[in-house]
Amino acid sequence: MTDKTMSPDEVVGRLHDGMTIGIGGWGSRRKPMALVRALLRSGITGLTVISYGGPDVGLLAAAGRIRKLVTPFVTLDSIPLEPHYRAARESGSLALTELDEAMFMWGLHAAANRLPFLPVRAGLGSDVMRVNPELRTVTSPYADGEEFVAVPALRMDAALVHLNRADRLGNAQYLGPDPYFDDLFCEAADAAYVSCEQIVETAEFSKAGPPQSLLVSRHSVTGVVETPNGAHFTSCAPDYDRDEAFQKLYATTPWPEFAGRFLSGATEHAYQSAVQAWHEEQK
Repeated sequence: MTDKTMSPDEVVGRLHDGMTIGIGGWGSRRKPMALVRALLRSGITGLTVISYGGPDVGLLAAAGRIRKLVTPFVTLDSIPLEPHYRAARESGSLALTELDEAMFMWGLHAAANRLPFLPVRAGLGSDVMRVNPELRTVTSPYADGEEFVAVPALRMDAALVHLNRADRLGNAQYLGPDPYFDDLFCEAADAAYVSCEQIVETAEFSKAGPPQSLLVSRHSVTGVVETPNGAHFTSCAPDYDRDEAFQKLYATTPWPEFAGRFLSGATEHAYQSAVQAWHEEQK
């Protein structure tokens, strides 16, 4: 039995420049934002980021921390295109590998199963092959002789995910409508760090949700971080919805102004306090 509890800064202390980092969640839903903010405070840069992208990508892109991005999309959901990601693409400040959503998923599966690639039909006949000339096809060795896209494994040095509940051993549970492939991110990475709304005793999982909600198993987890409201400003159903007012502020405020007010503190508590103060001003 191993207690894997850590702080956000202890997690980031195990990361370094140039790593390939996977970030779980989907768009502006259940993103490990407290860990992303800790990453911003660290100064780590030159990252390859693998993500169903949302404000995690936007924050890191605006701060100039991403060298290469692998993604099927980058969205804030209620705001279709993440504005800081768009600015980074328009300026050419990061390299992009853009995959079909299904191709991305099978890349995670390949990595989780320690395979170099998986053959898929997705992408054939589309511009995915044109904009990613490094992709290859393979021919079935059987009588059908069908051609497939060989989707490369999306291997990661580290994965960051956020779930509703976790125990100290590294088991983690989602209570919302969708797992968002967080289990695959953990299994596809050399090290995986799970932030959660609450650390509970293992026996409490059965009281909170059905067995299939126990998504992440301890064998794939390196560290667990209790970060209440740690997905803010993204949603973490059923614990809380997306902070739409704050997300709109993020999307419409010049980056230096936003970062100066909300991201210049030395801790996650400083961020949460700044957000609370802003909401008080809006009353």
